[in-house]
Amino acid sequence: MSSTDAVWVRGVNGIQLHHVTDLQDAGRFLGNAAMALRAAHVRTGADHYAGLATELRTLVERVRELEDQARSRMHELHSSDPERFARCRDGHEPWPGEIPAGFIPRHTCKDECLYHDRDVLDAIMQCICGRPPCRACEVGGPL
Repeated sequence: MSSTDAVWVRGVNGIQLHHVTDLQDAGRFLGNAAMALRAAHVRTGADHYAGLATELRTLVERVRELEDQARSRMHELHSSDPERFARCRDGHEPWPGEIPAGFIPRHTCKDECLYHDRDVLDAIMQCICGRPPCRACEVGGPL
């Protein structure tokens, strides 16, 4: 896969996900694949399934290490520059370590207000109603 290939990016209402989430997904998927191969080994007794499962477990460990490093960098940003952390979380700029070329601000046009849309009374000070139009729609068009 080249760096220009399109990939699916999971969206979450209200935040721009950090790439640690992608690493979590990778670890889960690899772990599931390893379990499935171990199950195939138990059912068939074929050793090559067990060998692949062992290789995948090694990859899971490597991905978990990368996940821990990415999470540490995210926490460090939160501690050292909370304003930039908020800009990244809110989708106004890419997270450090992510490719800035072609970055489009996160779509906020479909965000719900916790106070008005979800009836969370404690969220009155976080009301997002009446804010300006979504920057991402201005830059790249609507979803």
